[in-house]
Amino acid sequence: MAVIPFLIIFPLCVSVLMYVIRNNKVRGFVAYAGSIIVMIGVACLVVQWFRAGAKPMELFVETEAVNHIILAAELILMVLVTYLCFRHRKYWISLLSIFPTILIAWYELAGPAREKTYHIYVDHLSILMCIIVGLIGGLIVIYAVGYMHGYHQHHTEFEDRRYYFFMLLFIFLGAMFGFVLSADLLWIDLFWEVTSVISFLLIGYTKTAEAVQNSFRALWMNLLGGTALAIGIVYYGVNAGSTNLQQLVFEGTYHSVIASLPVALIAFAALTKAAQLPFSTWLLGAMVAPTPSSALLHSATMVKAGIYVLFRLAPAMAGQTSGTMVAFVGGFTFLAASIMAIAQTDAKKVLAMSTISNLGLMVACAGVGRPETIWAGVFLMMFHAVSKSMLFQDVGATENAMHTRDIEAFHGLLYRLPKLAMFQFIGIIGMFLAPFGMLISKWAALKASVDERNILLVFFIVFGSAITSFYWTKWLGKLIMRTNEPKIKDITRTNELISLSIHAVLMIALCVLFPLLSRTYVDPLLMEVFGSAEETLPMNLLITLIIVICAVFAVPAFAYVFGENVQTNVKLSYMSGINDGTNDNFVDSYGDPRELHLSNYYFAHTIGQRKLMRPAQILSAVVIIGMICIVIGGVL
Repeated sequence: MAVIPFLIIFPLCVSVLMYVIRNNKVRGFVAYAGSIIVMIGVACLVVQWFRAGAKPMELFVETEAVNHIILAAELILMVLVTYLCFRHRKYWISLLSIFPTILIAWYELAGPAREKTYHIYVDHLSILMCIIVGLIGGLIVIYAVGYMHGYHQHHTEFEDRRYYFFMLLFIFLGAMFGFVLSADLLWIDLFWEVTSVISFLLIGYTKTAEAVQNSFRALWMNLLGGTALAIGIVYYGVNAGSTNLQQLVFEGTYHSVIASLPVALIAFAALTKAAQLPFSTWLLGAMVAPTPSSALLHSATMVKAGIYVLFRLAPAMAGQTSGTMVAFVGGFTFLAASIMAIAQTDAKKVLAMSTISNLGLMVACAGVGRPETIWAGVFLMMFHAVSKSMLFQDVGATENAMHTRDIEAFHGLLYRLPKLAMFQFIGIIGMFLAPFGMLISKWAALKASVDERNILLVFFIVFGSAITSFYWTKWLGKLIMRTNEPKIKDITRTNELISLSIHAVLMIALCVLFPLLSRTYVDPLLMEVFGSAEETLPMNLLITLIIVICAVFAVPAFAYVFGENVQTNVKLSYMSGINDGTNDNFVDSYGDPRELHLSNYYFAHTIGQRKLMRPAQILSAVVIIGMICIVIGGVL
């Protein structure tokens, strides 16, 4: 399995080339080649693993030299974070890097002996994450080559540091491969910190005051999670003599007292990484970064790292205090973020809020810890990765063409920018209709919550699902409305269209093939995690839903084909005055000229972020602190 170290090391090598090469065309070619090679590497890993029987593989036991390199990298990372914090006078944040790093270093160099174990673990879940990171992450890099060219043409006020930007993207990919393939918690800790620091650097790319502020918010929130992770690792290592993640999950499944506190602390760390309340603001602040980094953070890397860890811990959290904590925070985040998304008119902010909301549902699935909820969560992860990557890229391309990302400006976009509107339609339908939204996955999570008699979580899922449908439907309505506005020149570059097209094909393929994926991939995944896989929905019902989904996907195509050249007898609209003949302006009763505006209502002053975020943060923080205290009390 030489391809495994290749997937971790190769992106790091490409990142060096990205920084060294200052010619944009040459760098773009290397970025294309690097992304394609990463995708090929993932394909090779998948093929080799299936040829070996598609069974869990435990690899690389003798890794003493690599362990030293891992520790050295952690110390270097600590020095870098400390330097940046002192440079920007954020002194206290450096403590969140210094303390956990020193703690890990003490444990590795002077702590009690621990048993030798494997450091790489390959199974259905890690393979799925590798596919998401390699395929979606690679497509985002390809998209970024063209997007960043247009970005710096329109934003001449920002320093052109594409060499730095692409370096960070490739380091991110390498760190994510290391994260999802590692079985040793000490290795996981390093890659966890790398993703936190690189996301901090990506968010601060433009160097504006807002970008710097938001980047440090993301840094301290993720480092806080990293501190909890380090404490959990050392506590478990000292008391159990091991830092193997699978062993921790096994002991937690059988309610071992030694495992309860580490599971709770690592779950808390995952909540910060997955941007759950009260830590959601770091992901909202990431919107100041260029679109490719937003797509990467939301779809392929940062937030999925937290979800991945919670899925790993799911059997150990089921029926435990830590599981109750995770399920409540996830369900509450799902509902609260959905409500706040209604009040957003900025397309990227809607995507950010919906990301936090849908991540909350995945987190709730992990907290319940039943086979059917993880079945739902895995499909949520698949659809979310593809859909959010495509939507962020599409909104970025639309913004470049229209110079705005206000949803109200998307009125009749299907007739003004038809290609980009179609991509938006496919992405939105994949998000909220099937199987992501109202149908299969939410149904499975709801059924499991009912079986668990978790009335509060049932409430969160029911009302959160209804609200999700509301704000996505508003957006869809804007896209397909007829308009008198002229067409807009589509300046989307070829490589951007290639990435968007591949995403669209993947989305439709997931909708059509998910019964096959359930039977051939997700059910075996559940067998590995729980030892059993229950039938969530009968196959005939799944096939019926596929037909419904395909019919929905056909709506915008028919609307465009049959609506473009339809012969209509247009009548002037009544607009509380004298219509000037264009249906856009009228003269009111006082003789003053008025312009007609058609707009959705957003309830910004009643359920906006400023109104609800702080109370939601306080409530979720109280629950987390209370639950952690209960776990600590049980250990003591």
